[in-house]
Amino acid sequence: MRTLITTAFVSLDGVVEAPGGEPGYRNSGWTFKDIPFDEAAYELKGREQDESTAMLMGRVSYEAFSPVWPGMTVEFAGYNAMPKFVVSTTLQDSDLVSNWGDITILRSLDDVAALKQTDGGPISIHGSATLNRNLADAGLIDRYSLLVFPVLLGAGKRLFSDSDRDKQNLEVVESETYSNGIQKLVYDVVR
Repeated sequence: MRTLITTAFVSLDGVVEAPGGEPGYRNSGWTFKDIPFDEAAYELKGREQDESTAMLMGRVSYEAFSPVWPGMTVEFAGYNAMPKFVVSTTLQDSDLVSNWGDITILRSLDDVAALKQTDGGPISIHGSATLNRNLADAGLIDRYSLLVFPVLLGAGKRLFSDSDRDKQNLEVVESETYSNGIQKLVYDVVR
């Protein structure tokens, strides 16, 4: 069974929207504004790229990443080479870019659950706030790999669902605080 890993930049109040400067959000680029750069804080991101064997994302994130990431041959060489899965009820094969390797459209959370049952290594989920919330509510996420930034954004797309569901315990498997206040928090979901 494959491990499904949420990887995210997240504010202390749970916002994941537009961390890198994506347009349309009032706090766009919040991971780089007023937070000193500490290279050590981003080691996790390089390791995730090396350890992942596939990427999973929702339609909105796919539409944001697919025009940009294929051209980032140094930063995202590993991600660009691995298979990608997009969860969408509206995308068609004709909507997919042709320069980003193997891309498969999944139509439902049941399709994601079936993907987890296949052979292969870890699958990382990028962006995709709505998809993350739905996967968590369905009990499909196995690990949260988070860089928590010392900011409160107040509004924006959140990583965690506010649905009324049973308590979910998490086990800390890795943590560290960096000189700029960013915290690495890696949790396995306890089943």
